[in-house]
Amino acid sequence: MSGVVGIKTKTGKTQKLFYSLSSIQHRGQDASGIILSTGSNLRRVRGLGLVNEIFADENLEDSEGEYGLGHVRSAQEGCNQDYNVEPLVSFAKGNEFSLAHDGNLVNYQALKKKEEDAGMAFHTYTDSELILLLITRYFEGDIVKAIRRAMKDLRGAYSCVLCMPDKIVGFRDYNGIRPLMLGFDEETTIIASENCSIEILNIDDYRDIEAGEIVVCDKDGIKSYKDDKKVNCKHCIFEYIYTARPDANIEGTNAYMFRRRSGELLYDQAPVEADLVCPVPDSGTPSAIGYAQRSGIPFAAGLVRNRYMGRTFIKSDQKERELSVRLKLNPQKSVLNGKRIVLVDDSIVRGTTSAKLIQRIRKAGAKEVHIRVTSPPVTNPCFYGVDTPDKSKLIAANLSVAEINKKIGADSLEFLSIDNLMKLTNNPDDYCNACFTGDYPIKREAK
Repeated sequence: MSGVVGIKTKTGKTQKLFYSLSSIQHRGQDASGIILSTGSNLRRVRGLGLVNEIFADENLEDSEGEYGLGHVRSAQEGCNQDYNVEPLVSFAKGNEFSLAHDGNLVNYQALKKKEEDAGMAFHTYTDSELILLLITRYFEGDIVKAIRRAMKDLRGAYSCVLCMPDKIVGFRDYNGIRPLMLGFDEETTIIASENCSIEILNIDDYRDIEAGEIVVCDKDGIKSYKDDKKVNCKHCIFEYIYTARPDANIEGTNAYMFRRRSGELLYDQAPVEADLVCPVPDSGTPSAIGYAQRSGIPFAAGLVRNRYMGRTFIKSDQKERELSVRLKLNPQKSVLNGKRIVLVDDSIVRGTTSAKLIQRIRKAGAKEVHIRVTSPPVTNPCFYGVDTPDKSKLIAANLSVAEINKKIGADSLEFLSIDNLMKLTNNPDDYCNACFTGDYPIKREAK
């Protein structure tokens, strides 16, 4: 998973870019980088780690150019190498180009093999390099034509921002799988993965960049180029369940209200007698509030979160995830002891961390632990930018709900139904739910 920010502003470019990029740190915690335009060329600062660990005063001096680009990245297991850190830079046809990308191409291996067979050498293991290669190859002075031509070759999810010394360009795949937004006021124009990156700059005027849309921001203002004939919206439903911040407003739906309402529907679907409703913080908190409000069961913070730990789902390997859960969440014996607990979580992917968490809650004295999950069972991997494992490691792909319940050691287990989940969207046909149904909008191509 990744987050992107592109900015055009006359004053305070670097500071604004730093704040905006920091606000989407939740989308990637392994690496980050920025590009700063000097007006005639591009300067890059990047590294492994969090935004505030990499960028210091000495490498964040403002430059004369008006444009900047930022990226945060969560790497797949074994791929967290410095040469993969974005934004990527290319020099071609007398121009400098830089690209930041959120998503995943399903035909990456096939396209890469074709290029390698033709003698091309690659410098990263990211599909972002392939996107940048195609754009620079097709560029003949018109960046919109070059991007549109590259989009004919690309299949999968890509929400991108491209930076040149004199412009930033945002573009989104024809399915609009990953989010991308445009915000602006009299001084600043920003393209970002989520509205929090825009609102932190006190910009209230923003909108979604549409599926298949290309937006160019340069000295002449903002120009939009659409291709509605190829659009088939399949926005990622998992953004609302987990990925996005609770204050995200994506495609007209607020993530917090989505999560709270999912808790209400889950109680209607799977009520249980209990003493307390406790969330697995933070992504499970709004849903637990909804479950508690609908049921009348008191809400309680049975798990205390260490605010200095990052998100565990996007850790690059299982041992790191399990350790992070232990470091991040600590059961409160004073709250849990002797109580029947409804533990509300957003999803169960592998199941191992859920089992260990339940063990610790029981050790803290909980009399019963009933698990309620505000998404359906994850039975299929995602090929579009969420780093879920293959089916062999997805617990719900291999075990029934009753078997999962036994394996994780809960007193009862219920998942939100797919029908109830899709009731939470404004137009169910516009969303990808392949991780729950196996109905992929874009088929993955063989290597």
